[in-house]
Amino acid sequence: MIKLGFVSAILPELTLKEVIDFASANGYSCVELMCWPFGKAERRYAGVTHLDVAALDENEIVLFYLPYKKGISSTIIKEKI
Repeated sequence: MIKLGFVSAILPELTLKEVIDFASANGYSCVELMCWPFGKAERRYAGVTHLDVAALDENEIVLFYLPYKKGISSTIIKEKI
């Protein structure tokens, strides 16, 4: 079965929780999370980060489980640091 999803970069003004809530409320089953380090955008969407893995600590690790609690699968796109 094909899953319909989107990349989180298209919603730069939303938090990760808001992105997942949007996906769930609008019938999406997958979100590709943008998680490269914060910094200057050198190309379209490159400056959008919903999960900063470079600064991730044990308190933020629960964010990895957020999509699954809403029935959303996720993938993570990370640029080399």
